[in-house]
Amino acid sequence: MSDHIYGHEHPESDVVRGGGFTLWFTGLSGAGKTTIAHLVGPELDRRGHVVEYLDGDTVRTHLSKGLGFSKEDRDTNIRRIGLVARLLAKNGVLAITAAISPYRDIRDEVRALAARDGIEFIEIFADAEIEALAERDVKGLYRKALAGELAHFTGVSDPYEPPLTPDVVVRSDRESVDESRDRILAVLAARGLLARKGAEALA
Repeated sequence: MSDHIYGHEHPESDVVRGGGFTLWFTGLSGAGKTTIAHLVGPELDRRGHVVEYLDGDTVRTHLSKGLGFSKEDRDTNIRRIGLVARLLAKNGVLAITAAISPYRDIRDEVRALAARDGIEFIEIFADAEIEALAERDVKGLYRKALAGELAHFTGVSDPYEPPLTPDVVVRSDRESVDESRDRILAVLAARGLLARKGAEALA
């Protein structure tokens, strides 16, 4: 998983100053968060945004190393991701996060803190039926969790609270990843969040 800024360095005149915001992907394991985020990121980079990607696994390896999977530890992990995303956005970077973030109250807290700082926060719900996720799970983790052999597996043996009013819903079990990407870009364009440079590509 890459944890670096997408694309090449932008010339000073091309950098989108003050244009930082957060794309917050949430959803169950295997629902397409990482895959779709990696398709959206380069498109936004190409349009002139400076993009940084915060992957849940990468954060747990470094920033949140040592945390477990209790609710308290999960909440701490999400708060840390939210803090880094806000710091990036304050400095004009478009922060894309992809973590399960299973609890609604903490996601809402992260959104409220972004709003407090004047940062646009776009919540993207990667939704899919458990049966579809189990079918595509090459590691067989869903099968083990459904059989009661795996504890603390979100969506089966641990809760997942879907967002009530997400800004975007993508259905990775019903649409292609390209369709999901385009749906997200269309919402960003409608909200005036795309950089002017290259935005005509959406027209």
